[in-house]
Amino acid sequence: MSLVQLRSRRELKDRLRRTLQAVGYETDDWVRVVMYRDAFAFIRGLGPEKLDTLEISGGVQWRREFGFKSYLSTEYPGFDVCAETLPQRFDLIIADQIFEHLKWPMRAARNVYTMLKPGGYFIIATPFLLRVHASPIDCNRWTETGLSCLLQEAGFAEKDIVTNSWGNRSCVQANFNRWQKAGFLGSLKNEPNFPVMVWAFARKPLESQEQ
Repeated sequence: MSLVQLRSRRELKDRLRRTLQAVGYETDDWVRVVMYRDAFAFIRGLGPEKLDTLEISGGVQWRREFGFKSYLSTEYPGFDVCAETLPQRFDLIIADQIFEHLKWPMRAARNVYTMLKPGGYFIIATPFLLRVHASPIDCNRWTETGLSCLLQEAGFAEKDIVTNSWGNRSCVQANFNRWQKAGFLGSLKNEPNFPVMVWAFARKPLESQEQ
């Protein structure tokens, strides 16, 4: 397939996605809808056009949604966030459904902290009540409290961490066998004792605060 054909196919899929969403059909995975709404609003508040952004093992969702100042995506095993850092420093680092697959999440979180500019932000999203899904392995789950503790041990101050979660029993059951789209009928009611997705926004202190 040529580059022109690939671009045309992507544009067609994007138009179809926006058309479906305009009539109330939610095209994102059910487990991610509320997280994306919250995280996207957070990024819009920062001004994405000002952000040098890194996504760990990035997909299409974030770069499709925003016109970042710059955007870089890494891929495993070419880049192993548990074992190395990049020479660049970033205003925003995103890890969407990545940390549950890492053998050494604490090492990875510390490397993320290192790669942030002073005052930079980290967005991390991980599943909780979802079946094991090896990619290539599946190792970890965190509640909101557990995710905050992970980030604090990586260097972020508790006061600079905001956590959130969403889920309900219907969504948990619907995702037993395959990933479900929210569609027209996927309820977005939150049942706090059945979190499907957990996420956090963490800010690295400014240099003047670190001294």
